[in-house]
Amino acid sequence: MIELPLAAPPDVVNVGVGIHGVRSLRDVFRLPDLWQLHLYSYSAELTVDGTTYAVAPGYVSLTPAGAQVQFDYRGRSEHLYVHFRPAAVGEPSYLPVVQDAGAAAPVLADLLRSALESSPSGSARVTAEVWTALWRIAELGSSSSAEDATHPAVSAAIAYIEANLAQPLTIPALARMAGVSHNHLTRLFHAETGLTVIAYIRQRRMTRALHLLVSSTLSIPAVAASVGIPDLQAFNKTCRRELGGSPRAVRNAVAGTTPAG
Repeated sequence: MIELPLAAPPDVVNVGVGIHGVRSLRDVFRLPDLWQLHLYSYSAELTVDGTTYAVAPGYVSLTPAGAQVQFDYRGRSEHLYVHFRPAAVGEPSYLPVVQDAGAAAPVLADLLRSALESSPSGSARVTAEVWTALWRIAELGSSSSAEDATHPAVSAAIAYIEANLAQPLTIPALARMAGVSHNHLTRLFHAETGLTVIAYIRQRRMTRALHLLVSSTLSIPAVAASVGIPDLQAFNKTCRRELGGSPRAVRNAVAGTTPAG
């Protein structure tokens, strides 16, 4: 297990797509002062300070600064990566070096691609996306047993919702993606989560909105668009109902603790 402080946002140095295994099937390197996050779309072996782990599509790894890393590829291999420095404050989270992200893999991929498309690397938007991804990784272990008990159609729908909060989401489209009927997904979803599909989507959008309002300097219209509610009047109304105040009031309420961008 590794210790990763997550109480404050990290210093994100670089986000990118790595393509390896073309010229050489082995890479060996060490980053003296940077942590590494990798999200894999291939199978390979990862060795960190002498311990070897198998990685596969949908797996995620966290490597502390200063660790010697060796990758043994099986061919052309592409992954998403982040190089960062954790903020050395607060109690650390304890995480395995390698985990199977399971249904959360599309969510993590969406967050990292969003960070990659934002610029520059140290911007508040990039920091917010990476910080969210790190928290999702930290929560994988605690949520694994619940996920194992979830119906596959519900798991697929939830993963799709999480990865596409900024896009229009409809129950018929989710049902087609999950391979079940509209009515069957509705029944399964309520049985598994206690919520309707629409209520779940609204809850997840507002949880994400709260995070962005608190931990980023994105404008309120940008936050609204990022959670799929671009109509500012509708966003304001939903914030008041779900978060207890207008977007500006929510942001101002925690202004004293909001991290700098």
